[in-house]
Amino acid sequence: MYKLLLGLLKKLKFLPQKTFVKIYYQYYTGKKLNLEDPKELNEKIQWLKVYYRPKILNQLVDKYAVRSYVESKIGAQYLNECYGVYDSVGEVNFDEFPEKFVLKGVHGSNFNLIVKDKSKLNKTYARLKMRKWLWHNFYYKAGLEWAYKDVKPRILCEKYLEELDKGLLNDYKFFCFNGEPKFIHVDVARFGDHNRCFYDLDWKKLPYKHYLPNDAEPERPEMLAEMIEIAKILSADFPFVRVDLYSFSKRILFGELTFYPGNGVLEFYPDDYNRVSGDFLRLPKRNKGQKYIETL
Repeated sequence: MYKLLLGLLKKLKFLPQKTFVKIYYQYYTGKKLNLEDPKELNEKIQWLKVYYRPKILNQLVDKYAVRSYVESKIGAQYLNECYGVYDSVGEVNFDEFPEKFVLKGVHGSNFNLIVKDKSKLNKTYARLKMRKWLWHNFYYKAGLEWAYKDVKPRILCEKYLEELDKGLLNDYKFFCFNGEPKFIHVDVARFGDHNRCFYDLDWKKLPYKHYLPNDAEPERPEMLAEMIEIAKILSADFPFVRVDLYSFSKRILFGELTFYPGNGVLEFYPDDYNRVSGDFLRLPKRNKGQKYIETL
């Protein structure tokens, strides 16, 4: 009955954020959230949701706006080709796109439409899907992730990566703590026979996992050292961020910056690693009387 009550309460997105994240966290993890003295990584991510509010985060979670930041830090050669960004569905002209492309909502997660053959695309369906994306404010759709609160909903069109067809597109997610990558979450065959596993920076497989099987054995990426350096540069200014990169054909591409992986409720198994990973993160200090941290 208590779980049912929490399930009802977590639908009340108008609740104060501090109250809501406690309900949200307990519903998904079965644990009580301690914002006053957080220990586990997920607890600390919830703390960052509530108290860490530098305005630049609004730019960095925007899948289009982040491009200028990445270019200034590591160069445009690490960015996928962009065909356009649009404020409304009516602005999207499919005739201008190549035969293969990817559409995304810049303002959240899982707003994706992969088009492998434009001649077979149901354009009515695509427009309805994009319109649905634009209706959503991801802050309220998800777990009140503050960085998304003021992101303007837009549509982004990017180049389709041929490695998707070859099943070679692994997604390397670098968990970075106070500017230092500590471990890598690898999404194997990201858009195919999907699996997840964890490695340290020397490519030694780690003994924990998330929800999916952990028996994948991807090869060490040839450009791992450069990827680690990129992750350091892009994470340098933040207490915590996950830097997502792709590596294929002797090239590295930027994916995204994620400040609240799994909405701060994605548990590690065995449970000890929730605390181990939390120990990596030193939260910034709030001064006496300071409600939010608003500067880097």
